[in-house]
Amino acid sequence: MHVMVVDERKEPIAGPYVVRMGGWTLERYLQEAPEDQIWEFVHGELIMHSPATAEHQDLGGFLYWLLRGYCEAKGWGKVLTGPAALRVLPDVIREPDVFVVPPEEVEKVRGVPLEVRPALVVEVTSPATRGMDLGEKAAEYREAGIPEYWVVDHERREVVVHRIAGAEREVVRMREGTLIGQAVPGFWLEVEWLFQEPLPPAEACLRRILAAEAA
Repeated sequence: MHVMVVDERKEPIAGPYVVRMGGWTLERYLQEAPEDQIWEFVHGELIMHSPATAEHQDLGGFLYWLLRGYCEAKGWGKVLTGPAALRVLPDVIREPDVFVVPPEEVEKVRGVPLEVRPALVVEVTSPATRGMDLGEKAAEYREAGIPEYWVVDHERREVVVHRIAGAEREVVRMREGTLIGQAVPGFWLEVEWLFQEPLPPAEACLRRILAAEAA
């Protein structure tokens, strides 16, 4: 399915934007959603996102590189990226920027949508998606029992960390310091790395993570 988003003059909108279209079924979404774009399905609505900026791609790629390198080195779980379609709830399909599937769920990573429960979900947010990422997605991931969810906000230079803490959901905002992951055992990063311009070399950061974890 090809969709073009235009303004009142019928000129293409470069973004950022989020378009919500009602009247969809899950079956239609699975048949028509393109594999190379972020389209999500939530309670009968199709949610279409504007193309990602270069900055968004760089930051998402950096986080993917660190998490995948760490998990491969430790032989722990599997790291995936959007537009892989993840069934969060029975009628909610999201396509997170990065997510980590724990070892016990890896054998279920097949087909569309993925029927797994990630240990960690990471979204790189933007002004167009911030409300959704901090609001409805956080609520969905909490309901689904996903242990940890990070919202990385480049514009505000902060990471919002949602965690399950007993019967409650803990929310922490970080602008600096060491972010120690709880859902991926031993993984950590320096929050300042995420907002350096340009980003630091991912390989060097990964070596630091692995060296510190081994110490």
